[in-house]
Amino acid sequence: MFVSDIWSIVKTINGSAVLLKPRKMELAVPIFIGIPEMQSILIALEGVNLPRPMTHDLFINMLTHVNLSVRKVEIHELKNDVFHARLIITGGEYTKENPLVMDSRPSDAFAIAVRKKCPILLSSSVIEQTGIPLDFFVENIEDNTDNKYKSLMQQLEQAVAEEEYEQAAEIRDLLKKLQSETEPE
Repeated sequence: MFVSDIWSIVKTINGSAVLLKPRKMELAVPIFIGIPEMQSILIALEGVNLPRPMTHDLFINMLTHVNLSVRKVEIHELKNDVFHARLIITGGEYTKENPLVMDSRPSDAFAIAVRKKCPILLSSSVIEQTGIPLDFFVENIEDNTDNKYKSLMQQLEQAVAEEEYEQAAEIRDLLKKLQSETEPE
């Protein structure tokens, strides 16, 4: 297993993808995710504090309440073109040597890992099967800020149209933060 970082989140013609970059390797593994999961990951990555817990926050709060903690996330298998992830949980009767292992969708595992600041590990077989050299992505990453802004604007418009005002406020805050990061000083 190789410790990996969320290198980027990109929007493609096929949907949104998390690009996981194994440390000390010049490649990335793209894993496609849904829009709600992308929003949850971005909210956690940006450090936005929400007035009410999202589903991933609720899960972590429940674990904490019963003295359990997610220690790491593993993307361990690619089977029939589907990535399989698991949460490694310790606390109480679950030790480092004998943890609680829970099956998870990769997107949910990422949202939890970002919140807990725990490692994301990729198996060597997943890297071998799906790793793509970073050069492939570099030219597209430069446009990522524009794509992220456009995507958030679309999500904001949709949230307002659906009268999801709390979600719209969260997206508005992300847009302000993104805009302040890209403005010249």
